[in-house]
Amino acid sequence: MVSFAKLIAGIASLALIMVACAAHAATYVYVSNAEDGNIGMYALASDGTLTPGARVEAQKLVMPMCVSPDKRYLFAAARTKPYSVFTYAIDPKTGALKQLSKAPLAESFPYISTDKTGRYLFGAGYGANLVSVNAIGKDGKISEPLQVIPTARNAHSIRIDNTNRYVFVPHLGSDEVLQFVFNPKTGKLTSNTPAVLLMKASTGPRHIIFSSDNKFVYLLSEMVGTITTLALDQKTGLLTPLSEVKVLPPDSKLVPGLPRLPAGQGEEPRDVSKDIWAADLHLTPDGKFLYAVERTSSTIAAFSVDATTGKLTYLASTPTEKQPRGFAIDPKGKYMVVTGELSDTISVYAIDGSGALTLLKKYPTGKDSNWVEIVSFD
Repeated sequence: MVSFAKLIAGIASLALIMVACAAHAATYVYVSNAEDGNIGMYALASDGTLTPGARVEAQKLVMPMCVSPDKRYLFAAARTKPYSVFTYAIDPKTGALKQLSKAPLAESFPYISTDKTGRYLFGAGYGANLVSVNAIGKDGKISEPLQVIPTARNAHSIRIDNTNRYVFVPHLGSDEVLQFVFNPKTGKLTSNTPAVLLMKASTGPRHIIFSSDNKFVYLLSEMVGTITTLALDQKTGLLTPLSEVKVLPPDSKLVPGLPRLPAGQGEEPRDVSKDIWAADLHLTPDGKFLYAVERTSSTIAAFSVDATTGKLTYLASTPTEKQPRGFAIDPKGKYMVVTGELSDTISVYAIDGSGALTLLKKYPTGKDSNWVEIVSFD
């Protein structure tokens, strides 16, 4: 028989091991500061507290970021010449970033993402009206573009479905979503049939996300502030619109906006103070709630999700950072981090069981903070 003393000693050892494991479980938040040309790192505690870490240099107008599926690398794209993408190694113990490489991109990209294997990087070029694919090595280093495809006006994002077979590219200027088939062996994209899903005129399709079961796709339209639920055919990879909701409350005084040219392209000044200007959307990991930010009103809209039909139901709008462009939800679905392009802080919100948001605290950030990635090691 095991003596009482040995039993107690065993329990104590097990407790120490559990504590040690818990100490290594960590969540990190990364925020790109476009005007400063750097990326800020924060440690996210279990109670939602952020602890700022060191910032790493990138390049002026560093904006979109994405994380490799294995969580080893953070990729960040700069929108100033020479158009480049940076690879950073993520230290799972400290969250620190170490720059590994800098590679050329085909154009200025407002959005980058990877395929599900982490072998390829996709980019959408708003001003140049194109999409591209770059290969990613096992060491995280990115090659020169292996494919560049001219597309419709203002490609604004590019995402692959959960099966790693179908890629979709919303185009703000031509009100359509391009539908591609992806070859994971070659990394090449080919047009699906039909190649284009036309949306309502002057809506401005912008960002797109997928339900965890891959049955539904949610499309945010920038200029009218709507989210369209689309069905994704698992066999053909084609989209079919199902329903639509607005991201602004019924009493909003904002009106539909117009496409905006990238900085430096000579757009005539006009009053945009009443324009709808939706930016980003994300689902909670359990798929029960969806959130979207609108920049003119500086608000976050919350929706409940019907898992059977994909239909969204508006819940409430919450004030947030000034001109929010990007946000992210932690992998456990407990917290949300939001940036504001015209704010010098980022906000952390707690997400409760009803989908409601509670502001926990604001933290200092850099200039023109616009993109958020959250990585958890547990």
